[in-house]
Amino acid sequence: MKFPLVYLIIALLFLNTSCSKEKEKISIVEEESLEMQMIRAYNDGLEELDRGDVIYAAKKFNEAELLYPQSIWAPRAALMAAYSYFSKFYYSDAVLELEKFLDKYKNHPRRDYAYYLLALSHYDQIIDETKDLNEILKAKKYFEIIIQKHPNTEFAIDSEYKLELIQELLASKEMYLARYYLDREKWIPAMNRFKVVVENYDSTIYVEEALHRLVELHYKIGLINESKKYAALLGYNYQSSKWYEESYGILNKDYAKISKRKNKNKEESLIKKFKDLLK
Repeated sequence: MKFPLVYLIIALLFLNTSCSKEKEKISIVEEESLEMQMIRAYNDGLEELDRGDVIYAAKKFNEAELLYPQSIWAPRAALMAAYSYFSKFYYSDAVLELEKFLDKYKNHPRRDYAYYLLALSHYDQIIDETKDLNEILKAKKYFEIIIQKHPNTEFAIDSEYKLELIQELLASKEMYLARYYLDREKWIPAMNRFKVVVENYDSTIYVEEALHRLVELHYKIGLINESKKYAALLGYNYQSSKWYEESYGILNKDYAKISKRKNKNKEESLIKKFKDLLK
């Protein structure tokens, strides 16, 4: 028995529609299954993090992200992987995870947290500022990004505080090198380092000594006017500083003698008072 062509076409269309619906059902089932797997992996990560096995926790969070990357939980899982490493001081692994997150999730609302964790991962690796500036400079870079891009966050407040400490560390490095040259009577390299402190780190605790050393060194090599310029700057800003008194003594030798005599008289007076008490 032969079927008309029109019936064959209708039958084929019906089969195609049925197949399409079946494929859609299978796809939905698979998608739901992946989501459940992702949730399970994420929860496993949380449990392992609570237990203290941060490496396995990070792997589970990575697994959760890969299982269902289009989910809103995927970037959260990526951040949790980074935090897992950070929480137990695996800073290099944390940095890798955070750099991947920032590269992949350009518009995520928690980029501020990612930058903060990245800055801290470098900041917490600072060991000796006199030898290696790499971690200091990286931390500085990311703290500055937080202040610039996320100024109204709690992370920006702490970033400002951390940047002040970093400025002190960088100034300390310059002072270390300046004193190194000073001890070896290499006046010009020493002066250049002290100038860096005055010009770039004028809010740090080292600026007063740096100004005094510039007074001292310029006077030593015969540049008296330059020496007076730095003395005036020191006096204007830090008149009560011991460094200003020493600088004033360099430029006014008579003052240095009078000051020394006063200190000697004060010392003798105190000794006399102590003797009187023993009588």
